[in-house]
Amino acid sequence: MRTAHRIGLRDVQQVYSGSEGRLWELVMGEQIHIGGLTSSMDLARRAGIAEGTAGVDLCCCTGAGMRFLVRFRGVARMMGVDATEAVVAEGRRRCQVQGMADRIEFTLADACDTGLATAAADFVWGEDAWCYVADKPRLIAEAARLVRSGGVVAFTDWVEGPVPMEAEEGERMLTFMKFPSFLTLDEYGTLLTDNGCHVEAAENTGRFAPCVDLYIEMLTRQLTFDALRILDFDQPFMESLACEMAFMQQLAREEKMIQGLFVARKR
Repeated sequence: MRTAHRIGLRDVQQVYSGSEGRLWELVMGEQIHIGGLTSSMDLARRAGIAEGTAGVDLCCCTGAGMRFLVRFRGVARMMGVDATEAVVAEGRRRCQVQGMADRIEFTLADACDTGLATAAADFVWGEDAWCYVADKPRLIAEAARLVRSGGVVAFTDWVEGPVPMEAEEGERMLTFMKFPSFLTLDEYGTLLTDNGCHVEAAENTGRFAPCVDLYIEMLTRQLTFDALRILDFDQPFMESLACEMAFMQQLAREEKMIQGLFVARKR
């Protein structure tokens, strides 16, 4: 596991309470994860998320994943957990506007210590967000605690690919993305197994590099003005972000960064 001891929850909260968070949403859409709706559909299908079930979304941001599950999979009830007050408030507003507030709730809490009931969820869900959590062992332990026996832990996340990064590359990537820690497919699989889950899938989706190419293309060919407006027309900052995005693009093309898909069933 790679770690960046200088990066913590406060850094992540600052990103998603400010302009960087809005910039990610501009480029990636409301869901803010690799592959958007296609990725969500794939994960829900692989996990067998069924109509009428109840789930917990850890690190839910504004709740786009939960709204997807209610709308497209007929999920009866969702509880979203996030530690950033601004996104929880915005998520509640969006659920109200879209008529889903009666089926979706939010709690402002640490994803590693949610305070929610044990074994009360049919599934635990996450999409490209657990990379922002420092203590991955506690996070997976909490996910396993929340889900009932026979239930599913299903998530995608940014993970280190089959080609290892150099130490300097890892440090630069973690600092840019505000990731406190970063795992491999196998490391996540081990944590799930150690917490009483049978791993049904732990694999590379193959979406990461093409999507990063797309985001850079959009920023340079279509959304440049919109991005600059979000950044208060700070062109030097925009140029620095573009440089780091190009660096991430190279890591993706070299398979040093990938999107992992995980489905594990609680024994």
